[in-house]
Amino acid sequence: MLDRRHFLAAATATVAMPRLARAAEPLVLWGPPATPGLLLVAAAKDPVLKPFAETVEVRIWRTPDEMRAGVSSGGMKAVVVPSYVAANLHNRGLGIRLANVLTHGLLQVVAPAGSVQTLADLRGKRVAVPFKNDMPDFLFRRLLAAQGLKPEELTIDYSGTPPEAVQLLLGGRVDAALLSEPATSGAILLSGLRAKPLERAVDLRKLWAAATGRPNMPQAGLALTDALTKQIGTEGIAALQRAIEAALGTVIADPAAVASEAAPLFQLPAPVLARAAPVSNLAAQTASAARPDLEALFAALAADDPRIIGGKLPGDAFYAL
Repeated sequence: MLDRRHFLAAATATVAMPRLARAAEPLVLWGPPATPGLLLVAAAKDPVLKPFAETVEVRIWRTPDEMRAGVSSGGMKAVVVPSYVAANLHNRGLGIRLANVLTHGLLQVVAPAGSVQTLADLRGKRVAVPFKNDMPDFLFRRLLAAQGLKPEELTIDYSGTPPEAVQLLLGGRVDAALLSEPATSGAILLSGLRAKPLERAVDLRKLWAAATGRPNMPQAGLALTDALTKQIGTEGIAALQRAIEAALGTVIADPAAVASEAAPLFQLPAPVLARAAPVSNLAAQTASAARPDLEALFAALAADDPRIIGGKLPGDAFYAL
């Protein structure tokens, strides 16, 4: 028979077991080969995560298809995704929620200096756009429409990745390219060695603000699966958010240091990442705080095709924090 002392000891051990089990399993943070991933690199070192995971790893997904496959299979439990992707997967019942917004917009039209000042200047030109039927393409088309332009008034050359779009632009096979950071900074650095330097010609965040009245374009954030909640608990998710908020300060204060650490993981030169960070509109805003901006974005995308966000605006359960 258990006396009171032995019962309390057994109960304490039972309560402690989930925390110990969680700590034994690595916490893997998946990010894109874009500057929001720098926040994950800095956050992974934060000791606030130690009670929830002995080791924290950062890995990079290379294409949207790889990311979607990873989420669908359960292999990616904490992953930076375009915000509409999180809404789509949530509405489709895949057990995923959005924790935060990590950038308020990092898309630019890049073109030879002096050749493009507005989207209207792209009329009759060839423009490289990565990831057909994904966030860059959706936003670009939406903003073309807001400017009174039809996609057929220009030629869009789709590429599989941002580096491919950069090569098209540097090779003179297109007149401009829609790029995100750090591809933009990389293209501008490389063009400095050539006769025609490139520049950030059109900032899509500014066009978005003019078209919608919302100053922030919540382009991407950290999505969390129900499996991760079981792994580290709600306290672990809150700790992860605190680590990312601290990481934002670290990246802003010393982008070169974080870039140097992240360069091998990103397979990009550290100077490119360091230049990209300050112009990436990085953030660590909780999803619930960003909800008005998110819903404005979702509604704009759904106006073209509601299936983009899974048929409806996600409800309260979508917002993990």
